[in-house]
Amino acid sequence: YDGKCVFCRIARREEPGTALLPCEDEDLVCFRDIKPGAPHHYLVVPVKHMGNCKTLKAEHIPLVKRMMEVGRAVLQKNNFSDLNDVRMGFHWPPFCSIAHLHLHVLAPASQLGFLSRIYYRINSYWFIT
Repeated sequence: YDGKCVFCRIARREEPGTALLPCEDEDLVCFRDIKPGAPHHYLVVPVKHMGNCKTLKAEHIPLVKRMMEVGRAVLQKNNFSDLNDVRMGFHWPPFCSIAHLHLHVLAPASQLGFLSRIYYRINSYWFIT
């Protein structure tokens, strides 16, 4: 836990302005992005403080898979069913504003605006899927 990290505080329900969405994985939390790039834009975040995506290793593959499963489940619970029109990924440092691992879940990807198409471009220098 890092008390200076806003995502750590959100995960511990210490940020009253951020509502957590139902999540069936006790090690993860999910909430809406404060600057949505799509009609559905959620962040899936480990409760335990972890560095950005550059700190991921092979042993973290199951965690990332669970994060993606939670993202898909949250979309479905929010009446979005076309899972072929979803974009998920991580901003690559130094392009991530919070140094706590978080997966962006955006849908429908086909409705991303001009800037969002750049900001969340698949496997770009700044966003990896």
